[in-house]
Amino acid sequence: MDWLDILQRIDKGEDELTEFGRYRSWNEKDWLKTVCAMANSRGGLVILGVLDDGVIDGVPLDSEKVQERLSNFLQNGLSHPVRAHLGRHEDPKGWVHWILVDRMRGPEPMKYRGRVYVRRGRSSDEPGATELQELYNVFGIVLTEERIIPGTTVADIEAEVFREYMLKRGVDIAQDTGLSLETDLRNREVLDEDMDGQQRATLFGLLCFGRAPQDHGPTRNFWIDLVAYAGVSRADEVLSSAQARGRLDEQVKRAEDWLRSLGRQERYRGLVREDLWIVPQKAVRECLVNAVAHRDYSILGARILVEVFDDRLVVTSPGALPNHKRPESVLAGGVPRSRNEAIANVLFDLGLMEQRGSGYPRISREMRTFNGTDPLLEHDGDERWVRVTLWRIVPDQGTE
Repeated sequence: MDWLDILQRIDKGEDELTEFGRYRSWNEKDWLKTVCAMANSRGGLVILGVLDDGVIDGVPLDSEKVQERLSNFLQNGLSHPVRAHLGRHEDPKGWVHWILVDRMRGPEPMKYRGRVYVRRGRSSDEPGATELQELYNVFGIVLTEERIIPGTTVADIEAEVFREYMLKRGVDIAQDTGLSLETDLRNREVLDEDMDGQQRATLFGLLCFGRAPQDHGPTRNFWIDLVAYAGVSRADEVLSSAQARGRLDEQVKRAEDWLRSLGRQERYRGLVREDLWIVPQKAVRECLVNAVAHRDYSILGARILVEVFDDRLVVTSPGALPNHKRPESVLAGGVPRSRNEAIANVLFDLGLMEQRGSGYPRISREMRTFNGTDPLLEHDGDERWVRVTLWRIVPDQGTE
């Protein structure tokens, strides 16, 4: 790209592929966000020394040093080195520098100060949940529980949580294994090695033993959304809402705490009053645990959703039923199959799951005892979601 090409781009003005910027001091780095966004989108051109209206005002700094600084920032200022071509020209009004950015090709999107950016017209913005999912799909990130999460390290694993879990399994890793913590984490598939030989947390490791699982791009939406309505429809007033974040066991417990905060129902056996959950606690827990254990984690932009209505509690989980099982087979307690075996095993070891494959029969038993109803299990024909409905009242007495 020569100076004539640059003049034509300046004359055309800013757009999705072109941005102008000033560069008045060595500390100015705002242009890096634009480079990040362009690398994650279609590539583009950043021209420094030009005002927003296309007027050239020049970069008032040593030209050679500017080129050196730009080259250094492109190598070290973002999460990965940027593929870009530098150019410059001395106009009568001053030096103009430009950066021709290639589209990013790598293991994950480019980040600036830990955040992903994309181009939207003339601006560089953070992508929404759906955009982020599509972006990671473009870069080939299809998450299964053994897949490493780019950018993580052994420091992202809560070592004490892992040790306590191993003690529950009867293993004192400090004495019994004789291995370093990092080696033990690797042997247990909590860590794995990337192409550069660096130890990274796996999806399984991060969700079950991570310090802050939602602090990383691919896993930022893996939590439980909670909403309670004043009626039987989403159009009714929202009484309460929350988010259950953290590790998977923490998500289940925090969701339970939120449900408990909604109040209880009273029932009398003779003269003795019993305080009951809005639906049986054991049934709710099974639904929550099944959701975090069996959801499809390759669907990056979606979250588990728990909704409480006057007549029902609904748990919706992203993805299809595990291994193409039929709803009838699941409700009958067929041979247990899990999309995420390692995650399911940890939840079982922590006592959040009981005998594998018995979850839905247990839910049915609890609901029949509670009010004589059966859980309703539905799934989307396009394999986008699985939904379980627990009735708070008998359906023919006031459902939609």
